[in-house]
Amino acid sequence: MQELILLPEEESIGERADKYLAVQLPQYSRSFFQKLFKDDQIQIQNTPIKASYRITGEEEIALTIPDAQKPDIVPENIPLDILYEDQDLLVVNKPKGMVVHPAHGHYSGTLVNALMYHCKDSLSGINGVLRPGIVHRIDMDTTGSLIVCKTDMAHKVIAAQLKEHSIHRCYRAIVHGVIKEDSGVIDAPIGRNPTDRKKMAINEQNGKRAVTHFKVLKRFRQFTYIECELETGRTHQIRVHMASLQHPLLGDSVYGPAKSPYKLQGQTLHAMTIGFIHPSTGEYMEFSAPLPAYFEELLHKLP
Repeated sequence: MQELILLPEEESIGERADKYLAVQLPQYSRSFFQKLFKDDQIQIQNTPIKASYRITGEEEIALTIPDAQKPDIVPENIPLDILYEDQDLLVVNKPKGMVVHPAHGHYSGTLVNALMYHCKDSLSGINGVLRPGIVHRIDMDTTGSLIVCKTDMAHKVIAAQLKEHSIHRCYRAIVHGVIKEDSGVIDAPIGRNPTDRKKMAINEQNGKRAVTHFKVLKRFRQFTYIECELETGRTHQIRVHMASLQHPLLGDSVYGPAKSPYKLQGQTLHAMTIGFIHPSTGEYMEFSAPLPAYFEELLHKLP
C-alpha cells in the first residue's frame, strides 16, 4: 500500500474531488479513482469523501493506493531491427504499431517482450519489471531509433543525458499545409490537457518547457516534409507543437483531422537519428534508422 497526501492550492477551490485528482495524478485512470472512492480509500481527516466533494483549499486529502498487481511479462521471439549492440546497450529501429513497454491492454507483442527474448537477463532493472531496459520511449505509431540499456550503469548515464537534453534526436515528419518559413523554433511549454487527460497541450500554467527546432525539407501542394530536432523531450512534443502552428502531422487523428486522405496507421513521424555519449567509452555515437517503406512511398505519392 502507498499513502499519498495532497494539499490543494487556491486555484483548485470549488473543483470536484474526482476532477482534481485526475489532473493532479494523471498516471491513474478515472475508473481507478472511482474504485478508491467506492472503497473509502480517499479521505479527509479520516473521513471518506465522495467523488462530488468540492475542494475548499484548506483540507489534506489522503489517498491509500493499493499495490499494483503486475502481470508476468513473457519473452517473445519477435524479430528486432538492431542498429547497434554491445555489452552496455543497443539501439533498435522500432516498427510502426509496436508498443514500447507493457501496459493495460498491451501485455504481449511489445518491444520489451522482444527484448527479453533477445537479451535474456541482460537488461537494466531501474524502471521495474514492466520496463526492463527502457530509458525513453516513442509512441506506438512512431517509428525509428530507440536506446535500450542492458546495465543499470548504462541506464543511469543515458537517463542523465536525457535529463540535461544533451542527446541528439532528429525526426522526420509530414505535416498538413505548406509551411512558408524555411526553418523555425517552437518554444512553448507542454503539459497535460486540462480538459482531456489522455492528450497533451500547450500549457502555459502547468506545462514544462518544450523546444522544437524544425526545417523544411520539401514542400508539396497540400503538405510539407520537415525535419525536427528536439531540444527537450516531452510527451507528444512534435505532434503538439506542430499542431499549435496549424500544421498537424499527417495521419495524426488525436491532434489533427479525424480522417486522413491516405490510408495510414497513425502519424507520419520517424525518429531518424539519435546521438549520445557512450556510457563506458565516453565517445560520441550516432545512429540513423532509414525511413520506413510506407513513409518513402508516401513521399513519392504526394502531389
